Amino acid sequence: MKLIFASQNAHKAREIQGILPKGIDIKTLTELNFLEEIPEEQATIEGNSQFKARFVHERFNANCFADDTGLEITALDGRPGVHSARYAGEQRDANDNMNKVLTELVHSSDRSAQFKTVITLYWEGKEYQFEGIVQGRIAHEKTGNEGFGYDPIFIPEGETRSFAEMNMQEKNGYSHRARAMAKLADFFNKLPNH
Repeated sequence: MKLIFASQNAHKAREIQGILPKGIDIKTLTELNFLEEIPEEQATIEGNSQFKARFVHERFNANCFADDTGLEITALDGRPGVHSARYAGEQRDANDNMNKVLTELVHSSDRSAQFKTVITLYWEGKEYQFEGIVQGRIAHEKTGNEGFGYDPIFIPEGETRSFAEMNMQEKNGYSHRARAMAKLADFFNKLPNH
């Protein structure tokens, strides 16, 4: 069964495909030759996720889901939050974003943070939301080459390594997205005839 993922991010799609039950085949927007940028102008992570899912549902009239993720840093009053992808500007450059965070925290002793992912699913005409949160802290420098986004500076609770120092399987053991996806997978596993 096909499920459209309202994203062009192949990294995320691979991560998610590894979590969902067999028989669910994710298609990204790139695979559907939809290369437009979906606006992310809502005030919350929940709102962005919902807007993207509705946008794709209306465009393709198909079952789909969207996610939105934010890094919320205590000492920065929850920033970058909903603005995580463009924190350092419209170029959406991960290194620029991480550098801005590290600079802003240079004199801060409180480095606690959390990653939050909200998934909105459109399934057979109904809308559902699933949330995943992982607590952790911001490192003093970037480490590791795996993952994407803020992974090189985020150390999940109970770990000494950043997400970028973990392989995908290890990261999925902690990841906010994996936690939200586990709830999504649970939804599909509980469907009749599955």
